Amino acid sequence: MKVYHGSYMLIEEIDLSKAIPNKDFGKGFYVTKFLEQAESWAKIIGKRHKTEGFVTEFVFYDTEFTERLCKVKHFETYNEEWLDFVVENRNPFGKMHDYDIVEGPVANDKVQNRISLYLDGVISKADFLEELKWHEDTHQICFCTLKSLLTLQRTDRKQFSLLSCIGEPIVEKLVADFGLDEQTAADKFFTSTVFAELDDKKNELDKKDWTEIYKLLLSELKLRK
Repeated sequence: MKVYHGSYMLIEEIDLSKAIPNKDFGKGFYVTKFLEQAESWAKIIGKRHKTEGFVTEFVFYDTEFTERLCKVKHFETYNEEWLDFVVENRNPFGKMHDYDIVEGPVANDKVQNRISLYLDGVISKADFLEELKWHEDTHQICFCTLKSLLTLQRTDRKQFSLLSCIGEPIVEKLVADFGLDEQTAADKFFTSTVFAELDDKKNELDKKDWTEIYKLLLSELKLRK
């Protein structure tokens, strides 16, 4: 699925440490499937930074493997669960969720103003949710962890994603060779030093065939067939 990120600059590399906390779905990197929504945000944030707004296009690998690799939360529409989740995330003292990827509607300025009235007791939760039935469609996906970023790739990059050409076959090979369940195999790979080094462009490890990376992983984990 093509998704878009609106900002005051093109995104070359995603750095989650620079993400702003206490947003709708917590701290993370946000995209939307609606180009117009990304373009609108790019204009707004570009104006704040006194520069031109930019939209960076990505491909989100929304596959069954992604669902197995990451803990994913989907909100199909505005509802009570979504409202409680957003309120908790926007609270500076709220509890941090443990999802890798969260997808659902946006609490834009109009909705945020109504949330404030709800929290102040001016309107009830039932009235607030009734109003949202008539709200225009919005969409956002928040990538909250390094692991989740494996499912996202810029459309102008020629190389295959780490998820599709490296992560998936390695996890499947661990399952086949050692009888591990998929979650255990994924945890072993994505918490390994070998995986961490894939993000270091200097060693060009990500350019190697996945079978070579698999051998390095087995050596690190001290696993033998």
